[in-house]
Amino acid sequence: MRKALLLAGLMSGISMVSVNSANAVEIEYWQYIYETRVNAMDQLIENFEAANPDITVKQVNFPYADYQTRIVAANMAGKGPDVMQLFYGWLDKFVAGGLLQPLPADAFPHDQIESEFFPIVTAMKRDGEYYGLPTAVRSLALFYNKKLFEENGLDPENPPQTLDELVAAGKAIAKFDDAGNMVTEGMTLDMAGQDHQWWREVLVRQFGGVPYEDDYRKVTYDSPEGTEALEFYTGLQMNEKIGQSGFMDEGQAAFRAGKAGMTIDGTFRLGSFSQIEDFDWAVTELPANADGMRSNYSSYFANGIGAKVEGEELEAAEKFLTYLTSPEAMGIWLDVVGELPARRAVALTDENTSNPIYGPFLKGLDYAHTTLFVDEAAQRQVAIDMVNRVILNGQSPADSIKEAAEEEQAIIDDAM
Repeated sequence: MRKALLLAGLMSGISMVSVNSANAVEIEYWQYIYETRVNAMDQLIENFEAANPDITVKQVNFPYADYQTRIVAANMAGKGPDVMQLFYGWLDKFVAGGLLQPLPADAFPHDQIESEFFPIVTAMKRDGEYYGLPTAVRSLALFYNKKLFEENGLDPENPPQTLDELVAAGKAIAKFDDAGNMVTEGMTLDMAGQDHQWWREVLVRQFGGVPYEDDYRKVTYDSPEGTEALEFYTGLQMNEKIGQSGFMDEGQAAFRAGKAGMTIDGTFRLGSFSQIEDFDWAVTELPANADGMRSNYSSYFANGIGAKVEGEELEAAEKFLTYLTSPEAMGIWLDVVGELPARRAVALTDENTSNPIYGPFLKGLDYAHTTLFVDEAAQRQVAIDMVNRVILNGQSPADSIKEAAEEEQAIIDDAM
């Protein structure tokens, strides 16, 4: 009798598992491959599934260079992601391409979003509809190698606070071999990294210009002030010789290897830089101009729901997105990735603002600008080409910036 009851219990358990498995909804979450981001998402998925045993989330990753193409191809085949991560600057392309659906206002009330998130969240809003929300936001700061500062007679507790001090520190650190080849950069120069943002939203403004007008639909950096900002940037290599475009391929790689005294990068780099063991590094705000004026660039990756998701998968996707934008998820993302929580109350705690690492980035959000790209990749390439024409081809900054402005204006006009 006991064996019969035991067998019946086991069969009942098997039956319940089968039923639960049959009723479970599986959704896919897509993001590009970046170790700390993948690790953070693994934790978030584990927590979400524990609280929602009827939903399974499969994380799918692709190399950054292939990511957008894979989403477009999958959507055309009717097999796109249920929830996807996308850079805010891709929004217009994704909406025009039918890749996203608006977030339901009952699940994501607009007044609540705009009162609780940092204002830059509105970059994900088109025609009165939100198409995604971020877990974290990012700004820029100056990372510096304390060991190289000390070795070159610089005070690691007093990093550069002005552009002039930045140049002076870079010149003190930069080293060359007997053949004149750079072996240590004073500061990385990487337009393909974050320097295009530094030039566009920081240097142009610090030299008295405005990069865009009409809600970022009219290019205006083709001005005497913008030209002076480009002359300053290209002069860091050509005149001051504190850095070299293409040195060790990427600026962040040179910094991680201890071969660069300073680099401008975002909060997203904190996770990978935390793995550095050969030297101590620190963070400070982006340098001000001679008049004390500071500027910064803020950005984020948002999470949106695929355009073709419906039924129980849509309900599961809405639940998952709600969790991804919760205070708990933002805290985990901060710990693992280093990016700042997108909700003001979660980010602006006394602990975070007084933190020597997070503090400079949070201060930067106070005076940051968010470029409203229509095609982020194409507009970034315009800036890269602009600098290369000066450094590699010997074109004058005035001619190169004029050419860049015309190219970028055409990109914007074609998208409208």
